[in-house]
Amino acid sequence: MKLLVATNNKGKLKEFNEILGELGIECVSLKDMGITVDVEETGTTFLENALLKAKEIYKIAKIPTISDDSGLMVDALSGEPGVYSARYAGEPSDDNKNMDKLLSKLQGVTNRTARFKSVIAAVFSEEDILVSEGECEGVIIDEKRGDNGFGYDPIFYVEALSKTFAEMIDGEKNSLSHRGNAIRALKEQLALRMES
Repeated sequence: MKLLVATNNKGKLKEFNEILGELGIECVSLKDMGITVDVEETGTTFLENALLKAKEIYKIAKIPTISDDSGLMVDALSGEPGVYSARYAGEPSDDNKNMDKLLSKLQGVTNRTARFKSVIAAVFSEEDILVSEGECEGVIIDEKRGDNGFGYDPIFYVEALSKTFAEMIDGEKNSLSHRGNAIRALKEQLALRMES
């Protein structure tokens, strides 16, 4: 089975292929399919954004399409930045400005618990849609550490490995990341579907 992942991010595509490849599924990117459409994510939840993108790309590609939306949710900030994670400090998106804004809002705050959340929508037809979710718990630290990552990875610290996401090697991050967990949950649903 071939699935289109609505992304041109090579790292993301690799992660989908590594996990779903075990089922004999080949994941391809927008570039592989010659699709250059940029779907505006206007939803107010991760699920709304994932569905918007997957449905729109499915209409163009006419093959099963997967889209994910994810972001950081900080407890002390009532879930901010949430769906606005990528553009928290405004457009154009800038990882350092986003981290700086978050850290300035957390000055003097002792509760630093946070989680990354990912929601995946897989559209097989207008009526046939699978949804999966994944989370990874951590805390926000004051200093940026590591350079293997993007977004908020340098300030998102995971106690289980005593590292930030940006200090982890890909295998470590994939084994516990929000997206990895969401892809594994999707894999379980796809495996059941393929058996029936």
